Amino acid sequence: MPTTYLEAIREGLWEEMERDPDVFLIGEDIGVYGGAFKVTAGFIEHFGARRVVDTPISESGIVGAAIGAGLMGLRPVAEMQFADFISCGFDQIVNFAAKCRYRWNAAVPMVVRAPSGGGIHGGPFHSQNPEMWFVKTPGLKVICPATAYDAKGLIKSAVRDNDPVIFFEHKALYRRIKEDLPAEEFTVPIGKARVARQGRDLSIITYGAMVWVALEAAETLAAEGIEVEVIDLRTLLPLDRDTVCESVKKTAKVLLLHEDTRTAGMAGELAITITETVFEHLDAPIVRVTAPDTPVPFSPPLEEAFLPNAAKVIEKARWLHRY
Repeated sequence: MPTTYLEAIREGLWEEMERDPDVFLIGEDIGVYGGAFKVTAGFIEHFGARRVVDTPISESGIVGAAIGAGLMGLRPVAEMQFADFISCGFDQIVNFAAKCRYRWNAAVPMVVRAPSGGGIHGGPFHSQNPEMWFVKTPGLKVICPATAYDAKGLIKSAVRDNDPVIFFEHKALYRRIKEDLPAEEFTVPIGKARVARQGRDLSIITYGAMVWVALEAAETLAAEGIEVEVIDLRTLLPLDRDTVCESVKKTAKVLLLHEDTRTAGMAGELAITITETVFEHLDAPIVRVTAPDTPVPFSPPLEEAFLPNAAKVIEKARWLHRY
């Protein structure tokens, strides 16, 4: 039976809690209520209130408690009910947790789960993609899975990692993406991209929900004789620059795609990486498709206009192919 993206995360957390008694969950409404999106439904009944900790509405408190628990040898998984609210715990994440390894070689084996992204008509305070706040912070790992397989494999790897991990889960994928998962245990390595689709004419580099937009666009373009290679970054920090550059060397044309807003988004880091490393292989300018530099609209028609989609990608890809 196919497993949803949501259920994949749930399975990964359950398996890690069964495997290691030091793993525990902490967050708002994660216990008795089962989580805002029901990822942790049934956990408190099975693991008990000592390992599934309901908290007050205080993200700074959640993050602070998780950091302290990590320093004492536990493995906390802290949930931000929406990724936007992670800003309330920002100082403790970037100025303390991220720097403990560098300052005094202290492990902070903490995962912060951050349901992110638009497409659910959540408005400007429940729909952001704040990954770049953390990608530029040394000491953190930042994960953005696109598939159920990767969501499960990477949450398990994140729990086992000895340093702080920010785990972005795209809300629009929770119940929309399904696939058959292996019965046996598996993990996915942090910091390794995957080739989601082989192609020869141009590369689309992306991550998270936009992987599915890229694949949709690629199918349409294939009918026109344009074969697109799609690279799913999976992890933004550390970034798998080798896989990105190998794809660009293969196709010589590249389109960068992300749901985050345009200025200082991941596309900028990717563009300079490609320019510095494989510029001589490029046959066209690097182009990008992103959200505009505005808050996420609440109005469904405005949100649709705001978000990147296959039509926008196809238009840019056709131009790039003709160049």
